[in-house]
Amino acid sequence: MTIVFRATDDFMARVRKDLSRDHPFAHERVGFITVRAISTSEQLVLFAQDYEPVSDSDYLRDDSVGAMIGQEALRKALEIALLHPVGVFHVHQHLFSKRLWFSHTDLREQLRFVPDFFKVRPNMPHGAIVLNPLAAAGRAWVSGNKIEHIAEFNTIGARVDVSRSTNDGSVDFYA
Repeated sequence: MTIVFRATDDFMARVRKDLSRDHPFAHERVGFITVRAISTSEQLVLFAQDYEPVSDSDYLRDDSVGAMIGQEALRKALEIALLHPVGVFHVHQHLFSKRLWFSHTDLREQLRFVPDFFKVRPNMPHGAIVLNPLAAAGRAWVSGNKIEHIAEFNTIGARVDVSRSTNDGSVDFYA
């Protein structure tokens, strides 16, 4: 199954702008993107709907990672999934690499919290997205234990931008 993520360029600009804000002690920002989904036998299309930044007070001090969010941030995101028929995608940025993909820590932590979203909204995909100023990469859980790479990101505005990931899900780019 091919997974496609679609958003307007205004939406993605707003997310990137928020994730670029300074935090009093965290080195990066975190947020959650909600999506609606349509699937066929061959494709799952995720439509970005809304963005919810993590509140400053929901970050934990932890210098071993760029940002650590607490249980309250996850509870708020789970509540969004519970109260609305949406999938929820954790999002943050990696600004300084030639290959856009999740860190080992990101991948480990995703396995701990993304499946929890299926406890409150089992009929929607959930996952994680990592951004930089030029690209996006991500993973979608299509069930509590089945993970797929997001193969394509479409940004729609005055022009349509289509970017495809490599076979491992990452995105190669050159600044």
